[in-house]
Amino acid sequence: MASQKLTLSVKPRGKPVKKLPEEVSLPTNGTASELYTQLATRAGTTVHRLRVTKGSDGAHIPNSKDLPLSTTGLREQSTIYVKDLGPQIAWRTVFLVEYLGPLLIHPALYLTLPYTSSSSSSTSGPSTLQTLTLTLILLHFLKRELETLFIHRFSSATMPLSNIFKNSAHYWLLSGLNMAYWIYLPSSPTSQPSNPYITYPGLLLFLIGEYGNLNAHLVLRNLRSSGGAERGIPKGWGFEMVTCPNYMFEAMAWGGIALVSWSFSTVVFAVVAVGQMGVWAGKKEERYRRDFGGRYKAKRSVMLPGIW
Repeated sequence: MASQKLTLSVKPRGKPVKKLPEEVSLPTNGTASELYTQLATRAGTTVHRLRVTKGSDGAHIPNSKDLPLSTTGLREQSTIYVKDLGPQIAWRTVFLVEYLGPLLIHPALYLTLPYTSSSSSSTSGPSTLQTLTLTLILLHFLKRELETLFIHRFSSATMPLSNIFKNSAHYWLLSGLNMAYWIYLPSSPTSQPSNPYITYPGLLLFLIGEYGNLNAHLVLRNLRSSGGAERGIPKGWGFEMVTCPNYMFEAMAWGGIALVSWSFSTVVFAVVAVGQMGVWAGKKEERYRRDFGGRYKAKRSVMLPGIW
């Protein structure tokens, strides 16, 4: 017996999508992934540029091989709207590019700025604190690059191409040029002798923060199969205290760098980064509560215990 077909009416949302068919037919037991594949093939584009929503209520139909069309509420002759999201770029590529900025900028200014003063006190080159700060920053962003390559699993394959410029500006300018300039200047507080009562606690904060952040990323990685989009409830060190301990430990690591560098520019970047992570953590808590209901133990603090 031939499998039954589900025929859907297709309409563009926003600007027209070239070659978009007026209707598509799929097996009634087909998946959302098959719907995206057929639409992309017939429109001559990629599935990553398309966003499909239901005409009845505007609900998004995600591109998932694990989502049967029969569970989406679509019926024979239902209308779906297809939006062209524009040029896309892989999430992994964006992460690699944005973290590359500080990795290039900090060594470049470290090797030049300490020698820009004509005073004899600067002829000896970078101070111990400047060298230590450079080491911590390079370790931090090198760790991020390696996590991007070997640990992170993304629920979405791509993001709009324009995002690479916004994301890169945050890292290349704020944690790259701005931080490096003020840290490696001959007149920087970082050029002065270190205070062990400040430097050693900063180092301890950095080490705990980086280890905790890595551990949280490994927990999150193990919740999703390679190439999958499934979600789970994370458990483990830090996850019982806050929604996103990866952000909590990230904030801790940057607090450590700020203590070691003793530079206001590092504090500015840390405050901006923590603020953005707090917003993301709040949205993650809302998503956990919505997706898992009573199975999820709601958190009072999303990132900083008792504070945020």
